[in-house]
Amino acid sequence: MNNDTKHMYDLCKNHMHSYVLAQTTDGTQFDGIITGLDDEYVYFAVPIEDAQQSHHQDDSRLFGYGYPGYGYPGYGYPGYGRPRRRFRRFILPLAALTALSILPWY
Repeated sequence: MNNDTKHMYDLCKNHMHSYVLAQTTDGTQFDGIITGLDDEYVYFAVPIEDAQQSHHQDDSRLFGYGYPGYGYPGYGYPGYGRPRRRFRRFILPLAALTALSILPWY
């Protein structure tokens, strides 16, 4: 592990489970929560935008099988079942991370 990677590793370790703004070597910035870390990668939970959620939604989970409006909770009643996903997992090599800033939760 080189000096820059070691510095980013220590920074990510100190801010584990924090909401951060990260910048990569190509200048891309994204916000997310640091959820994990190892010698090569840092793991983030990145918020899903509303436009992205429509691609991840599965209608069969909302209505299930059987007659509409009848059945077991989570299978036949619209509105029950699994909640919408709010985050997706994003894995980034430590070597690609150049900056990290702490963001407020509000």
